[in-house]
Amino acid sequence: MDSDSAPLPPSPDILMEIIRAQTDIAQQGLDLGGVMTFVTERLQALTGADGAIVELAEGEDMVYRAASGIARHQLGLRLRREGSLSGMCVAQQQILRCDDSETDARVDREACRKVGLRSMVVAPLKHGETTVGALKIASSRACAFSDAHLQILELMSGLIAAAMYNAVRFETDELYHRATHDALTGLANRALFYDRLRQNLNLAHRQSSFLGVLNLDMDGLKPINDTHGHRAGDEALREAGRRISRVSRQSDTVARLGGDEFAVILTDVGGRDNALRHADRLAEEIRQPFTFEDKDLTLDASIGLAVFPEDGADMDSLIEKADQAMYAVKRTRKSRAG
Repeated sequence: MDSDSAPLPPSPDILMEIIRAQTDIAQQGLDLGGVMTFVTERLQALTGADGAIVELAEGEDMVYRAASGIARHQLGLRLRREGSLSGMCVAQQQILRCDDSETDARVDREACRKVGLRSMVVAPLKHGETTVGALKIASSRACAFSDAHLQILELMSGLIAAAMYNAVRFETDELYHRATHDALTGLANRALFYDRLRQNLNLAHRQSSFLGVLNLDMDGLKPINDTHGHRAGDEALREAGRRISRVSRQSDTVARLGGDEFAVILTDVGGRDNALRHADRLAEEIRQPFTFEDKDLTLDASIGLAVFPEDGADMDSLIEKADQAMYAVKRTRKSRAG
């Protein structure tokens, strides 16, 4: 779409979609991380963008706290506020558009190339009187956005701002906690997990130390939901989170990635044998008897492990390796049960 086209209001269909999005957001309750993820996915679909991102301003950085499309694998990415269009958006508190990242001096060109971004629009996210971040749509093509896209972005950023206010009315510090933690279990969410993994992996590179990634998938959660109801299923997830945290060290990061999937970052783990022992302790702890409202429920998990640097030197390789190992465990269990 030509960036010089005359500004047009969003079509009635687009406005209806935004109203539907508002209804869907209301159903997310106080799960601010979930709201931000939902908005990026819906915004990408509404605008035809290649990706959408929520960046929160944290100290001197802008941090990817929700991302879809081409930016999905950059969740947790940190950019310096100074020298980025998002940082400028927060400072100036206004919507900004970049038609070509290769020629626009305001952007972090290296970060744009990493994401695969060529043009973008960013809108400020406000919590009360404070601008706390930016909502961004991105395209791999130059000059992909018009003034109509700016209007859609402004409306959708208002939905996130309303969700922020409803989740946390006054305290900005609490806002960041809600945005980075799972509402059901209180554990780190996917965005914070990726952020911590990036930082810990960089530290492991510098210190030539071992780092472990555990991927845990709960076994038997569907039967619990089907037989005893979702209240029992939710309590089973909370209990699993508590048990994983109990066994893990304070320096580790325990996260619920979504659904029945958990993950743990084992910092300075000392090698594969230590990581395997930790995984065994987790499995044993999770399998302990669990009673909910006088009902005995069975908890279990399939656990996959990846260790830096043996299984990969970058974040994506380690996550994929841990995922593959977890599914291998799950397949073995199913074959034995069959």
